[in-house]
Amino acid sequence: VQLQASGGGLVQPGGSLRLSCEASGGFIVINIMGWYRQAPGKQRELVARYTRGGNMNYSDSVKGRFTISGDYDKKTMYLQMNKLTSEDTAVYYCMGNIWAASTGSVDYWGQGTLVTVSS
Repeated sequence: VQLQASGGGLVQPGGSLRLSCEASGGFIVINIMGWYRQAPGKQRELVARYTRGGNMNYSDSVKGRFTISGDYDKKTMYLQMNKLTSEDTAVYYCMGNIWAASTGSVDYWGQGTLVTVSS
C-alpha cells in the first residue's frame, strides 16, 4: 500500500490550497484518513482526521478554515485549506489506516507535501 500526496505549494496569506492523497495497492479498505503537518522546529501534529463511520476531528487551529473529505471509491482523501496564514506553513502528511488482506489494518504515511504561506 502506498499513499501519494500532492497539491502543496506557495500561496499568499488569505489564499487557499487543496491537498490530495491517493492510496494504491490493490484491494484495500480505508478505515481512517487523516492529515498531519510538521512545521520547522516543531513536532508533527494532527490537522484533521476522518473515519469511515463519518466522525471528523480538527485541530483548534484549523477549525472553520480547513475541510477534510474523502472519496472511498477513488481511494483518495482531500484537505481543502482556506484563509491560510503563515502559521500554516509546514510539510503536510497524509495518513491512512488501511486494511489489506495480506496485512490487516495498518497505518500508512504519504511522503509529505510542502505548503508555504508567504507574501
